[in-house]
Amino acid sequence: MNSNKEELLLTRLTHHPHLRERLEALLNIMDNVAGDCTQADAAEQAVLEEVRKLGNAALQGWAEQAVQTATATVRHQQPAVQGNGKKKSGGIRSSGRLQ
Repeated sequence: MNSNKEELLLTRLTHHPHLRERLEALLNIMDNVAGDCTQADAAEQAVLEEVRKLGNAALQGWAEQAVQTATATVRHQQPAVQGNGKKKSGGIRSSGRLQ
């Protein structure tokens, strides 16, 4: 890998810390840092679990970015549109009588 690609990858991973964390966990399994993956079955289970977590982190990051992009697009196209924000009311308080 040339240095420009490595720098770009490191920069991108810096912007996605959850993915970086999952990739580091996979590398730790490969290097058997914890010492608990001495057999193929244990290593396979650990890798599968980390790949599942990696997929979840990737999809979560994608979803967050998609929401930001869609929000920015709508706000640009329709500046008068306001976000809902956080609900301030806890609902209607009951008077204590049931009907």
